[in-house]
Amino acid sequence: MRDFVNKKAKLLQPSGIRKFFDIVRETEGAISLGVGEPDFVTPWKVRQAAITSLQRGYTQYTGNRGLPRLLGLVSRYLNERFSLSYDPAHILITVGGSEAIDLALRACVERGDEILIPDPAYVSYAPCVRLSDGVPVHVECREEDAFIVTPELLEKAITPKTKGIILTYPNNPTGAIMTEEQLKAIAEVIIKHDLLVISDEIYAELTYGRKHCSIASLPGMKERTIYVGGFSKAFAMTGWRLGFACAPAEIDDAMFKIHQYAMLCAPVMSQHAAIAALEDGFTDGFSTVEEMRDSYDKRRRFVLHSLSEVGLTCFEPQGAFYAFPSVRSTGMDGEAFADALLKEQKVAVVPGSAFGEFGKNNVRMSYATSMNALSEAFERIAEFTKKA
Repeated sequence: MRDFVNKKAKLLQPSGIRKFFDIVRETEGAISLGVGEPDFVTPWKVRQAAITSLQRGYTQYTGNRGLPRLLGLVSRYLNERFSLSYDPAHILITVGGSEAIDLALRACVERGDEILIPDPAYVSYAPCVRLSDGVPVHVECREEDAFIVTPELLEKAITPKTKGIILTYPNNPTGAIMTEEQLKAIAEVIIKHDLLVISDEIYAELTYGRKHCSIASLPGMKERTIYVGGFSKAFAMTGWRLGFACAPAEIDDAMFKIHQYAMLCAPVMSQHAAIAALEDGFTDGFSTVEEMRDSYDKRRRFVLHSLSEVGLTCFEPQGAFYAFPSVRSTGMDGEAFADALLKEQKVAVVPGSAFGEFGKNNVRMSYATSMNALSEAFERIAEFTKKA
């Protein structure tokens, strides 16, 4: 019988994050600092809204774009929180931010188009580019540059085949952010070379000491930027699978058509939950989001101090909920460190190589877990590094 599997799918590597997550589930007594998922339960008012929607029998499809009430609230949210002006008619509710990124790439990438990806970066970007017949081009972002994309790095990476860049700030896995001034500097290069930007801003609410700035808010950038956001991280709604995308009209139309055929609509119960999350947020100034961020900030500072205590150097994360320490001092790369730490001390971290070649000497640690778990994990890490 002939081989029916698509070659692109066959060549895809399994997610480095999920690999360790699966191992942890099978390891009794393991502490996971691996998966980037809030340890908070979705607020009760949000869960109650979903329960009420079920009780009222709201179990049918919604319109492809999403519930009109939700579209209006997302428009208001982006305007009030991030100074972004999007007509609800050009907002698309998606099944998580992941679908939004996939739609953006499928709508815009032709065979052979090069898409720049800051490296280290979230694991799904490069595979999604390849599945869209594009060519991922990894741009090394160095710790000495605070893990940001600089104009010089962009200019060096751009070729006649370059069509766009995926930006992800606040960044997973490094916790880096880009300031308005830094974004303006790369925006000049992007406009000069007429590039598209897919801006994954799923962690926009989770910054420490500085308010997030969206590249789409800068002059000349909204018309060439696909904005991706969602409810997973800041609203503790990972399992609800709800995101949104905002794009220029022509791109939005293409994404909308693909969404119609591939997904039809996001889950109706999740949409009602998101309506409650935003309505409640507007009522109380998004206090729940602020409380979660304050808690992450305390854990962030604890993790940085603990890493210093065990002799691991680490860039200070300014957003998201990850630390990305170097493990060079142990004589191991990230893969060997993560394997040995899990085997010897039952603490799971993710090798930096899962996020690209340039993270191979680092590991990612998520501090979206309880202080008790973090304290115990670092006691074990201390024991491990003494022997390394």
